[in-house]
Amino acid sequence: MASRALEHKRDRFKTILVTPFMSCSARLPIYVLFSSMFFGKYAMLVCYSMYLLGILIAIGTAYILSKIDGSKAEHALMIELPEYKSPNARTIAIYVWQKIKDYLTKAGTVIFIASVIMWGILNFGPNGYVTDISQSFGSLVGKAIVPLFAPAGLGYWQIIVSLIAGIAAKEVVVSSCSVLFGIQNITTAHGMNAMVATLGSIGFGAANAYALMVFCLLYVPCTATIATIHRELKSWKSTFGIILFQLAVAWIMSTIVYHIGLLF
Repeated sequence: MASRALEHKRDRFKTILVTPFMSCSARLPIYVLFSSMFFGKYAMLVCYSMYLLGILIAIGTAYILSKIDGSKAEHALMIELPEYKSPNARTIAIYVWQKIKDYLTKAGTVIFIASVIMWGILNFGPNGYVTDISQSFGSLVGKAIVPLFAPAGLGYWQIIVSLIAGIAAKEVVVSSCSVLFGIQNITTAHGMNAMVATLGSIGFGAANAYALMVFCLLYVPCTATIATIHRELKSWKSTFGIILFQLAVAWIMSTIVYHIGLLF
């Protein structure tokens, strides 16, 4: 929403495109869990590296787009500041209500629809309603696209389904992994040890974990962010274009770091 202050449409689009690359707090549980499980005393540095990588990717993407755009014009941003006064309670209440109403009627509608779709994908399968996510349409999709994610070290249907669930909210990735791998209390020491053993048995190691964190950092933002992007751009075509671009960047970067990690 801060992009509204930018005068030119191209600048607003580029800002909206690169902003999601910078990590939000919802991704932190993913970083903390997988860095703690696979990187021991270096877990904190690994978490910090996610934030640094996100900033570098955002800056690099913005730089490349500015070169492709070819626009060298400098635009001055002049804002006339009003005289500041302490607002009264009535003014605050009206302003807050307008923002809440605007969110619920626009972005909130998209979030609700997306949440219903995600719930349906993860709770229904060919035989109707399922209690086991492994029998859902989501798992079928995950298993079908395993070869696509394999080069990035993420060729496990449980991981893919967790990433699909994470589109609703990034925190869901952790809980989905817990359910799909059959690990209880995944945030406890016992749960993390069990998770490491389970993942290790299928060949998922430190390189895979770092690639997963990179993918979670860069791939499709949550439905609330997608709804806000659509609201600001007023175009589903541009919104889906941004989603595809972010997926491509996430896949490329996670593939690169995974294969670099295999060298060590």
